[in-house]
Amino acid sequence: MRHARSAGWLWMTATLALAVGLGQGGCSRPAAPGNSAGGKADGKPRVALVMKSLANEFFATMADGAKAHQAGAGDRYELITNGMRNETDVSEQVTIIEQMVARGVAAIVIAPADSKAVVPALKRAAEAGVLVVNIDNRLDPEVLAEAGLAAPFVGPDNREGARLAGEAVAKQLDSGAEVAIIEGIVTAFNGQQRVLGLEDAATAAGLRIVARQSGQWEMEKANGIAAAMLSEHPALAAILCANDSMALGAAAAIEASSRRVLLSGFDNVAAVAPLLADGRLCATVDQHGDRLAVEGIETALAILAGAAAPEDRTTPVDLVTGKP
Repeated sequence: MRHARSAGWLWMTATLALAVGLGQGGCSRPAAPGNSAGGKADGKPRVALVMKSLANEFFATMADGAKAHQAGAGDRYELITNGMRNETDVSEQVTIIEQMVARGVAAIVIAPADSKAVVPALKRAAEAGVLVVNIDNRLDPEVLAEAGLAAPFVGPDNREGARLAGEAVAKQLDSGAEVAIIEGIVTAFNGQQRVLGLEDAATAAGLRIVARQSGQWEMEKANGIAAAMLSEHPALAAILCANDSMALGAAAAIEASSRRVLLSGFDNVAAVAPLLADGRLCATVDQHGDRLAVEGIETALAILAGAAAPEDRTTPVDLVTGKP
């Protein structure tokens, strides 16, 4: 089944420009390393939001939510927003962490690109007196324990969210139908959890997972992977994607194949709205990215004000379904 192209498809060709259009927020002068005030002379704390790829609309939404929050609470803290050019450049995120320490931030609120590889840099930040709050993608608990680093986690239950999306697709398929999974970065905890959730749904419905490959969260990679899956599996009934960027790439491959193949995503970015509306996307999951960073920032501010570090906190996930 072929569909007319829409504004959402124009976003697919322009999305990489986000990495150029979005930059570091905040206009303060860098503080000297080790500044115990973690902010300006008036003691206002400087909070760094360190995200993943700014080419991913989810993190653009996250940055916008944080900036809006700070604009309404400018007397409470100063915000610096940062992001990477692509999802796999962990070394760039490590560099950003080091830069934020050098700028004398009081807290780093981070959505880690890798659940293990950034822990040493965060440990060095903590040793320099910087509070670390983990959002979105959970840092590996064992690696944190080995490093002696405490970092409260504020974020969604990715396994549960992915299970909901997988179930929405499974309801439209017969037992034994062939499905494929395009997962995110395999060393990212949220990517691992989303795959488990999709597998939970497929297993419960008696579906056959005939292919599984990492699209590294990226649209272009997922497009090529989906095209290959469609070619190799003529009976493929659905492709389950671990985020919406990859779902957009898979949707283009499905359209090019002229086949009726069901599709799911995760994140509920604005670009998938046309696909939900016309049925090209069966389901996605809203983890409310605009609020996620705010929850992490508020957690950091409370700790900086003297509150005890909270237990890990689970934030909402909501299923969003498309046209049947």
